[in-house]
Amino acid sequence: MDSFSTHCKEINISKENLESNHDHSEELEVDLGPSDVNHNCEDVLHGSGIYLTWEELWVTVSSSSRGENEGTKSILQGLTGYACPGEVLAIMGPSGCGKSTLLDALAGRLNSRTRQKGEILINGRKQKLAYGTSAYVTQEDTLTWTLTVREAVYYSAQLQLPTTMSKAKKKEIAERTIREMGLHDSMDTKIGGWGRKGLSNGQKRRVSICIELLKRPKLLFLDEPTSGLDSAASYFVMNRIVKLAREYGMTVISSIHQPISEVFQLLHNLCLLSSGRMIYFGPSSLANDFFAMNGFACPALQNPADHYLKLINTDFDEDIEWGSGSKFTAEEVINLLIRSYSSSDACNQMKNLVTEIRKREGGPTEKKEIQANLFTQCIVLTKRSFINMYRDLGYYWVRLAIYVALGFGLGSVFYDVGSSYSSIHERGSLLMFVASLLTIMAIGGFPSFVEDLKVFRRERLNGHYGAAAFVVGNTVSSTPFLLLISAIPGAITYFLSGLHQGNIEFSYFTLVLFVCMMLVESLMMIVASIMPNFLLGLIVGAGIQGLMMLSGGFFQLPKDLPKTFWKYPMYYIAFHKYAYQGLYKNEFEGLRFSNDQLGGRPTIEGENILRDIWQVEMGYSKWIDLAILFGMVFVYRIIFFFIIKIGEKINSIRDFD
Repeated sequence: MDSFSTHCKEINISKENLESNHDHSEELEVDLGPSDVNHNCEDVLHGSGIYLTWEELWVTVSSSSRGENEGTKSILQGLTGYACPGEVLAIMGPSGCGKSTLLDALAGRLNSRTRQKGEILINGRKQKLAYGTSAYVTQEDTLTWTLTVREAVYYSAQLQLPTTMSKAKKKEIAERTIREMGLHDSMDTKIGGWGRKGLSNGQKRRVSICIELLKRPKLLFLDEPTSGLDSAASYFVMNRIVKLAREYGMTVISSIHQPISEVFQLLHNLCLLSSGRMIYFGPSSLANDFFAMNGFACPALQNPADHYLKLINTDFDEDIEWGSGSKFTAEEVINLLIRSYSSSDACNQMKNLVTEIRKREGGPTEKKEIQANLFTQCIVLTKRSFINMYRDLGYYWVRLAIYVALGFGLGSVFYDVGSSYSSIHERGSLLMFVASLLTIMAIGGFPSFVEDLKVFRRERLNGHYGAAAFVVGNTVSSTPFLLLISAIPGAITYFLSGLHQGNIEFSYFTLVLFVCMMLVESLMMIVASIMPNFLLGLIVGAGIQGLMMLSGGFFQLPKDLPKTFWKYPMYYIAFHKYAYQGLYKNEFEGLRFSNDQLGGRPTIEGENILRDIWQVEMGYSKWIDLAILFGMVFVYRIIFFFIIKIGEKINSIRDFD
């Protein structure tokens, strides 16, 4: 091979040309040969499946959102390409080159902070993909860590596959998919997480792929599928994906950082990027010919992927030396390669092929497949969520132990409060602690809420189920646990302290404790859907409840609250108001307290205490307060539902400009 400087001379390109502006530089004329140019021209347009094309695709983001000066920054710059059934297209390049952005753009997952220009067509049309047609495996493995591999895949099969399909058939499909990914020996192993040992990172990645392969999608997006895998596992997984692509006519598009040589040989087409610009697009087996034509042939016995990435990486300011000793910067080499490819017959042929695919009468995508109905989704999600809550000690069991300890603490501090005048304030303080400080500890479940939402977002983006099924499943599955941690500590506190005796009174006390805990959980789920950061979420959630407690009517009586903000609106929107007043009515109505310490009347009626001391609104019964609390739970859950629905719209892609 001639040296780089000699080769540049042969094609009339000098170092001065490399350093000049791209718009005024000479174009390189490098051909890859007739056989290369005509690669798949006849074969690629035959067969059914998903043909995906993109032309002049630009993606920009506001620089101010990236901590830079105001303006826009281009992440992808005028990319054109295609992906065909039965083939695997690999998007490769150094870190930060735009691999994941391109993958997200093609999958329709760019968020509202980005702006996209260009045209992406599916079978020659601008259309949405029907359910079950596409799937996306994210780089981050967000899985329910308390489930076994068999359970995780089987529950997903019940959500994705039609309700009319038998459970035995769904189980068979789930186990077959697990075996295809080489996880048959780990079927009954828990996925693991949160400091608990389980599957390795590579095994978790294969579980994520299993879940998305259940419906055999026609279009599969993979974000770094070999990340965390050893060389053998990387080859096995990619080899299996290639076989599935051929067997089922799947169109596979995968970002991949640095594949081993055996994996690189499996790839059909290669899209090589650097700083959002196209370096090469075409058959991966012919990439070395392109680099060799430009004087950058891959040395013998070296991984081609390593060689290409070393050439186009601009993160390190090191000159590249070739041939006779001439040195060039990475940016100069990149500009040379970009011009060389853009002026080659291979590039022209690729663009012609894109044009031909766009004209192809592919029609609409596959007809919409039937998935599990809403009722089945709710049942399955309730079961899965219940198992997760039962196995996760931090979700409810640790809280139950703390609540029991606090119950004994409250019962001993306020033991047998009696019916003297001084017990009026003791009872009020105890009820305040129960309605406020005891229920505020429900924020301890916030980390678990965040993990649940991560799993939901991954599954929702792939269309496994809707937001309504998730909200219903989470609400129903949490109800037994909340009843448990309300009844046991509540009974300990209630009977040790000697509160108003009676089955109805105790039941009401327990129900108020239960609904307050559910309200706090609902509030924390709303916070988690807005800010999923653990620390910020806990601070914000505790702060909101602190404001509600201050305006609830205990620390400052209702008539003494400042009217601005604290009385209107906080006093009426804080659930503590209705919890306090309901518990006060439940406790003081029908009781009499001795007044021997003050003189005057020997006893004080409970109703008078409610009006004169606690300033309780007596125009309606305690059951109205309880009904309002349950209504607030419903409202909070509806708010949570609409927030995640709005989040879907904000993060969904817009029409191309």
